[in-house]
Amino acid sequence: MNHQSHTTQGVAILALNGRFDAYQTTDVKAWLEQATAAPPARLVVNLAGVDFIDSTALATLVQGMKRARQHEGDLVLCALRQPVRMVFELTRLDKAFAIYPDEPAAIAGVLAASETIQERKEDAQSRKAND
Repeated sequence: MNHQSHTTQGVAILALNGRFDAYQTTDVKAWLEQATAAPPARLVVNLAGVDFIDSTALATLVQGMKRARQHEGDLVLCALRQPVRMVFELTRLDKAFAIYPDEPAAIAGVLAASETIQERKEDAQSRKAND
């Protein structure tokens, strides 16, 4: 598997190609740790080039999503091929992740989610200050 990463509109994007399995998770974990180092952690993982995903890779993505949410952001997925989408559906992870048809939609989605998170945080701080 190979991967490419870049940043667009403050969103860190990782595009993966090939088999995403236990042997490939080390590089992805390192990228996730680096990308979530400073809030807000807005991440898109583009799986358009992935033709196989195993349970270890799924766990890596779940850990990344949790870490991003702890850092006032989110991790979303895009461009899943049918075999990969089926794995997400069978494991019901399609309910846990926001999944978008393409990268531009995923960027828009993660930016919107980030704004909502920030608004909730500001509302909570305002209520706390008024108490």
